[in-house]
Amino acid sequence: MSQLPVETATTAVPVPFHKGLSKARLARRVFFIVIGAILAGVGIEEFLVPNNILDGGITGVSIILSHFTNLKLGLFIFILNIPFFYIGYKQIGKTFALSTLLGIAVFSITTVLLHEVPVFTEDLLLATVFGGVVLGAGVGIVIRYGGSLDGTEILAIIVDKKLPFSVGEIIMFFNIFIFGTAGFVFSWNRAMYSFLAYFIAFKTIDIVIQGLDESKSAWIISEQHRIIGDAILARLGRGVTYLNGEGAYTGDDKKVIFCVINRLEEAKLKAIVEELDPNAFLAVANISEVRGGRFKKKAIH
Repeated sequence: MSQLPVETATTAVPVPFHKGLSKARLARRVFFIVIGAILAGVGIEEFLVPNNILDGGITGVSIILSHFTNLKLGLFIFILNIPFFYIGYKQIGKTFALSTLLGIAVFSITTVLLHEVPVFTEDLLLATVFGGVVLGAGVGIVIRYGGSLDGTEILAIIVDKKLPFSVGEIIMFFNIFIFGTAGFVFSWNRAMYSFLAYFIAFKTIDIVIQGLDESKSAWIISEQHRIIGDAILARLGRGVTYLNGEGAYTGDDKKVIFCVINRLEEAKLKAIVEELDPNAFLAVANISEVRGGRFKKKAIH
């Protein structure tokens, strides 16, 4: 007896090939990575290094080595980051590795070219604040467009798999060591300024990546989901999505309201929920980017 062909779970499903970046998007990425790397170089060479203020990560190590050897800072930045090109290629991808290579190459060249340019200020506080802001803006732009200017984060991601510490904790430990070294090499006064510059740069990176108009996601569980959803649409001009949920403890069916707002609308959203259902569950979280859908705000009359 002949058998009919049976389709099994192992039947191959065609997977779409990865499409490369269009020329316009590639040009945009290259342009902003170059601009970001130049800004980072300006922050380092025109504010921080001339005043013996360090950055964290590989750049901080490069500054210390340059101080002891009198060799160009850009040389150390490029050489010390070479191993991370390969690691980034293996762990994250070719596009990231090439974007990182471009960013660090431009960053290194910028520090070399600006080394003999007169500094913008010798005031330690101004150098710390403006150096941190310019450096953070540059690094943030490069990260936002798919690259990196420091291999520390790549290393932390690899080590994180083998040690009971988060990526952020590993980077923090590494930078504490660098700033501690700065205290012995320069002075503890400079070490404290270095930590302040790093903190300012870190916060600036967040602002550049997330944008000043920071978006937030809101999850609301309520028996009055329809009323609350209609109120959000009418009074905030934001679209909502209703999701089906189930309480793990009670097994009851739940309706979950999901919507995206900006930070200026958070207080009004909370007021709406509190007014219509004081017992509603509300969770609000920061999100770095929103694309597609109907996030654009509707008119409120």
